[in-house]
Amino acid sequence: MIIYGVALLAICTLAGVIMGDMLGVLLGVKSNVGGVGIAMILLICARLWMQKRGGMTKECEMGVGFWGAMYIPVVVAMAAQQNVVTALHGGPVAVLAAIGSVVVCGCTIALISRTHRGEPLPDEEPLIAPVGGR
Repeated sequence: MIIYGVALLAICTLAGVIMGDMLGVLLGVKSNVGGVGIAMILLICARLWMQKRGGMTKECEMGVGFWGAMYIPVVVAMAAQQNVVTALHGGPVAVLAAIGSVVVCGCTIALISRTHRGEPLPDEEPLIAPVGGR
C-alpha cells in the first residue's frame, strides 16, 4: 500500500529531526542542524535496503517516490525560513556545521554510487501510452 511509503518517510523524517536537534545541541547551536538532509539520506538508505531484501512493493515504492519528490520544495521552504545573517554572526560553529554537512552528504552519495555501480537500473513502465500504438 502507498501508506507504507508515507510511513517510511515519516519515520525517516522523525529520526532526521531528532538527529539534527541532537547535532545542534552537540555543536552548541540552538537549532536543528541538517535534520531534513539526514532524513533524506535515511530515506534513500532505507529504500535501497528494502529493495535488496524484496520488502519494497510497487505501491510502497510509489508512496516513497511521491513524497521523495515533494521533499525538494519542502527543503527549499525550510531553508528560506532560516536566517543566514544570524547564523554567520553566531560564530564559526554554524559555518563549520554547514561545511561538515555538505562534506558528509557528498561522501554518502559517493559511497552509495560506488556500492551500486554494477547493478542495472530497474525497468520502468512508460507513464504515457505510445501514440497510435497497439
